[in-house]
Amino acid sequence: MILYYKIAGQRFVPALNWDDSFWVHLENPDTEEVNAVLSKYELPEDFITDLQDADENSRMEYDEGAMLIILRVPLYYRHRSASVSFATAPLGIIVVQNQVITVSFYENEILTQYLDGKHKAFNITQQSFILAINLRTAIYYLKFLKEIYRRTTNIENELHQSMRNKELIRLLRMEKSLVYFNTSLKSNEIILERMQRSRWLQEDPEAEDLIEDVIIENKQAIEMANIHSSILSGMMDAFASIISNNLNVVMKFLTSITIILALPTLIASIYGMNLRLPLQQHPHSFFIVMGLAVTLSVLLVFIFIRKKYF
Repeated sequence: MILYYKIAGQRFVPALNWDDSFWVHLENPDTEEVNAVLSKYELPEDFITDLQDADENSRMEYDEGAMLIILRVPLYYRHRSASVSFATAPLGIIVVQNQVITVSFYENEILTQYLDGKHKAFNITQQSFILAINLRTAIYYLKFLKEIYRRTTNIENELHQSMRNKELIRLLRMEKSLVYFNTSLKSNEIILERMQRSRWLQEDPEAEDLIEDVIIENKQAIEMANIHSSILSGMMDAFASIISNNLNVVMKFLTSITIILALPTLIASIYGMNLRLPLQQHPHSFFIVMGLAVTLSVLLVFIFIRKKYF
């Protein structure tokens, strides 16, 4: 799908065609739409096709008047069937002539505010718009990192009494998401530093101040991802031990119960043999034997309690 937008006041509003637009957005385009854009702006094919690779790294390159910037943006998969809830994917930004083209083959929330016409800003230029996208990318990383922390805390509360691997697997998925975030944020940082040095950005005086804010937000997201990753790694090791310890406690309890029950069983087995036994002719032999079994069991329970086996 190809969407066209122009600037009306301080917002983006839908435009009619290529020539009337400032911003062209390709959302999961098909082959025909990709070819139309490549033909219209005479772009290299890999400017768009490379973005289909979910593992495409952040980069910045030029080609005959066109500039391509690839960012790694965060994704949030809300459906439960997803292997991980948080991941990253490439978002392409192409600067050509007086227009900006964005290309995304993966659904993300970075451009939602602009697509809905809710963004409000002064003096929208190519430089300020691209930096605003970078800033929103860093903000969404921070937002999703807070959600990862909240989920990790919930899992931590469940793990205290757990003897299953389910919670550890959930933590492993959170750690996997943090690895994605950390790697993508660092690659974005390289692109931001390169943009800061570029002559193209220096053509807009206001953009020079904005990119400082973007870099600071991105560094903050990197620090938060590193902190959460370290905490989560230590937490997984600790709770792996807790799960093992919880299992040992249960096994110790069951073993103690088995030993306690073994004494009455042993006595009953002996007096159940078809042989002459002490007290066999005694009128109260049954009560004596049962009393002995109960006394030994109670004594053993007392010993186990003193030794804190229960």
